[in-house]
Amino acid sequence: MDAKEIVRRTKYFGYDCIDLCNYLEGSYLKTYIRGQLIRSSTSVSANYRAARLAQSEASFVAKISIVIEEADESAMWIEMIIDKELLGTEYSNDLKKLLQEATELTSIFIATRKTINLKKKRP
Repeated sequence: MDAKEIVRRTKYFGYDCIDLCNYLEGSYLKTYIRGQLIRSSTSVSANYRAARLAQSEASFVAKISIVIEEADESAMWIEMIIDKELLGTEYSNDLKKLLQEATELTSIFIATRKTINLKKKRP
């Protein structure tokens, strides 16, 4: 998968989370999670774009590490929405898709970081 596709996927992951969050209204918990999920999911895209502009390999790895943390955090917030049943069953497919995408993005960026770290160790 090329960088343009990752840029697109991370951006649309943020958009899809924002769209879902429009339905998290009412209680303090829903409002809190809505803000956290919007922040972490949009941060995935923003930090990946920053990583692509990194001026050194070390800076790239540091920024990719932030992307990993934010994607995994997004997965955690989505899991919490599911576990606490904060949205009706009509959103279960959307939540499953978002959770899968968060998990896949986390895996992609972990693999990216591992590849770079392996290249550093080679003579």
